[in-house]
Amino acid sequence: GRSVVKGHRWKKTFACVRPVLSVPQTSLAAVRCASKKSGGSSKNLGGRSPGKRYGAKKVEGAYVHAGNILATQRLIRWHPGAHVGMGRNKTLYALEDGIVRYTKEVYVPPPRSSESREVICSLPKGAILYKTFISVIPTTEVGSFKLVTML
Repeated sequence: GRSVVKGHRWKKTFACVRPVLSVPQTSLAAVRCASKKSGGSSKNLGGRSPGKRYGAKKVEGAYVHAGNILATQRLIRWHPGAHVGMGRNKTLYALEDGIVRYTKEVYVPPPRSSESREVICSLPKGAILYKTFISVIPTTEVGSFKLVTML
C-alpha cells in the first residue's frame, strides 16, 4: 500500500506543478510580430511642372542688338532669315544690330533631308511650301562725315 500512496502523492504534486509549467494557449495568440502596414497607392503625381517659356521674345519692328534672343522653340516653328543664327536648342538670335522682320517665304528643304523625301513627295505637283522666317534688317549707321578737302 505504501507505493500506491507514494504514487498518489506524486500525482497530486504534478497536478499542482503542471499548470505552472505548461504555457497557456491564450499567450500564444497574444504574441506580436513586427509587421509593416502596406501603404495605399497614389496617382496623378506628375503634371505640375512649370512651362518652359518658349515663344517669340522680340516682336515685329523691334530694335535688337547682336546676340539678342529673338525666339525660343522646341520644334522649328520659325526659321532663321537674314542676319539671324540658330543655336543648338533651336533658339534664334540676332547676328547684327537692326530691326526684326517676320516674313512668309518660299521654303525649299535640303535635298537629302527626311522632310524633302516625305513631305514634298506627298504634295500635289506645283505646290509651294511657305514658312515663317525671322530676319534682322541691319541699320547702317548714318555718319555725319566730312570730306578731308572740305576741312
